[in-house]
Amino acid sequence: MTNVIDGNAVADGIRADLEDCVDTLGDAGVTPGLATVLVGDDPASETYVSMKQRDCEEIGMNGIHVELDGDAAPDELYDTIADLNDDSSVHGYLVQDPVPDQIDYREVIRRISPAKDVDGFHPENVGRLVAGDARFKPCTPHGVQKLLDAADVDPEGKDVTIVGRSRIVGKPLANLLVQKTDGGNATVTVCHSRTEDLADKTRRADIVVAAVGAPELVDGSMLSDDTTVIDVGVNRVDADTEKGYELVGDVEFDSAKEKASAITPVPGGVGPMTRAMLLYNTVKAASQQEDVDVSLP
Repeated sequence: MTNVIDGNAVADGIRADLEDCVDTLGDAGVTPGLATVLVGDDPASETYVSMKQRDCEEIGMNGIHVELDGDAAPDELYDTIADLNDDSSVHGYLVQDPVPDQIDYREVIRRISPAKDVDGFHPENVGRLVAGDARFKPCTPHGVQKLLDAADVDPEGKDVTIVGRSRIVGKPLANLLVQKTDGGNATVTVCHSRTEDLADKTRRADIVVAAVGAPELVDGSMLSDDTTVIDVGVNRVDADTEKGYELVGDVEFDSAKEKASAITPVPGGVGPMTRAMLLYNTVKAASQQEDVDVSLP
């Protein structure tokens, strides 16, 4: 019987453990602070930051939200970033992507203090990840590792195929899974839009991670028996529903479930883990900056 991995349940367990960490910090007079910065009024981004702020409140963290107009000049955002870098009550923050066209997101990332870069995207933090000395693991890749662990799937010695090479998921996840450490030691193949015969690569894998943003690209015919399937994709497709759409992953769930030994659903799989690991990184940042030891899950 296929194990449908419940990302909500795993994320709830991590948040419960993080509450204990927040209590430990509180005993030392520290309240972890996470700031979100939103430029413009993209509806999806508004939803994301609202959920992140709610997550902070639920585990006793301090959530700070900053909004700038969509036509804000780059310097206005850069001044906000400088203020957050200097604010000792803010232990971690992120600038929600996408940003308006007049702003270079790469420059935004470079200006964030690496010690407060809880997304793990600053070049210094990317370099530390590749070197095997991560300050913060990027949230979604770290969440994938936690889901594999929760499903009792050890990547060591396994063949892993990652479909997608983004800087947010594919590349950092590949680096995490090849590290010589617990949760790593895998042999990793990274596929992308120029990969020939994708199905051949996925059929060879013990673990398939789909993170390319293409609705239901991977189906059961592209998998071997007893593969573990982690679906990172969240795609809105037209459907005869009240909203006029439904959310599907990068994996065609029904056919893949027939082959997989374990699989994540969409929604309710990787998504909750991304948010949980953002809290994890913020608690870790507070522990580092305030020199208070906590027992991270």
